Amino acid sequence: MAGSRGERGARVGVLALQGAFREHVRALRDVGLDAVEVRQPRDLEGLSGLVIPGGESTTMSKLMTAYGLEEPIRGLHDGGAPIFGTCAGMILIARRAVDGQPGQRTLGLIDIDVRRNAFGRQVASFEADLELAGDDVPMTGVFIRAPWIECAGEGVDVLARHGGHGVAARQGRVLVTAFHPELTDDRRLHRLFAAMVASAREAVAA
Repeated sequence: MAGSRGERGARVGVLALQGAFREHVRALRDVGLDAVEVRQPRDLEGLSGLVIPGGESTTMSKLMTAYGLEEPIRGLHDGGAPIFGTCAGMILIARRAVDGQPGQRTLGLIDIDVRRNAFGRQVASFEADLELAGDDVPMTGVFIRAPWIECAGEGVDVLARHGGHGVAARQGRVLVTAFHPELTDDRRLHRLFAAMVASAREAVAA
């Protein structure tokens, strides 16, 4: 899989309002990044990237609004920092949430529509081997109340599919997965994110 080059020591954040943020912090540290938890807008200062983890997308959206995090996160992205969203994080980053709760807001950082709970509720959680674009070794995807990519714009690269539906994608500095790579020991997607962070820092320094 492309993107194995990372940058040791770059400081990145993990949104720590709800969900599997500790697992993402551990995975990011495994690939050499200096990962910190983000709960307030001031926590975003000086970061070179941000992970928005899984959880409950409606609750996370309300908390992001309550803590005034939406515009600072957009500002971080607009300033050149890569963003990585998993499961609920993918929904929050998307252009639109299909079947979302009334009034549910998204950040609109990647040109995809995402259907919430598309693979079923909690009891329908499952694991599946996934073929990643550019990689010959399958990855185990952990799907928990997982969404899927309903439709994607022309500028979006769909990196993996399951059952004919997009479950991982990248557009520029934004990476998303419908599954939870932080819940396995496979660090390929976190290494890809680290490489995106390194490239973004090089672009800013140039």
